[in-house]
Amino acid sequence: MSNPDPPGRVVVVDDDPTVADMVGRYLIRDGHSVQCARDGYEALRLIEREPPDLVVLDLMLPGIDGLEVCRRLRERWPVPVVMLTALDDEDDRLAGFEIGADDYVTKPFSPRELAMRVRSVLRRARGGLPEKPDKGLLADGDLTVDLSAHEARVGGKLLQLTSREYDLLVFLMRNPRKAFTREQLLSEVWSWTFGDTSTVTVHVRRLREKLGSDAGMPGRIVTVWGVGYRYEPAGDDS
Repeated sequence: MSNPDPPGRVVVVDDDPTVADMVGRYLIRDGHSVQCARDGYEALRLIEREPPDLVVLDLMLPGIDGLEVCRRLRERWPVPVVMLTALDDEDDRLAGFEIGADDYVTKPFSPRELAMRVRSVLRRARGGLPEKPDKGLLADGDLTVDLSAHEARVGGKLLQLTSREYDLLVFLMRNPRKAFTREQLLSEVWSWTFGDTSTVTVHVRRLREKLGSDAGMPGRIVTVWGVGYRYEPAGDDS
């Protein structure tokens, strides 16, 4: 079957040559071009030379670990990151989301699942579903989201959002004053039928920080105790 999503250039970072080769072969089969790196330093050199469309990043790397690689990526390039983590490394997964990873797949994993996750993250990073791209503008006070450009701004200043943070913001703005559980957000924004709901908590916290909730924008994303979260437009008193 043909893949409706355009392929991308992917850098796979894993010190296990068997894993890197397997991941690379599946991604190439899915239409992507792939480069492999065996450690964090090599990965950063490759990315600096020509930033890819996406990075598949193992957390356990020699030299500098995957978390540090992700942190350095986020400081310089808006490249989506899919992390590879061990099944029991929940703290590492959450730390990865804290510094801006877009998705994760736990080892041992299905290469087919990873290819689907890569395709999904690329699609979101490029601005939405291919069948009917979002257009127009969402606005709330000095917060604006340009759906065509896949950009969010506060007071005219561009926000550096990951694709998941952007999707979360758009979903909440489109559903103001409606409370969602973390499970609902995981399903609606991440398209996951199961997963760690603390992922949602981390992304909400990061999004609040980037929106400037500590100075001038309190209460936009409200915690509903015992339920989850809702979006309160800035002009609302309630």
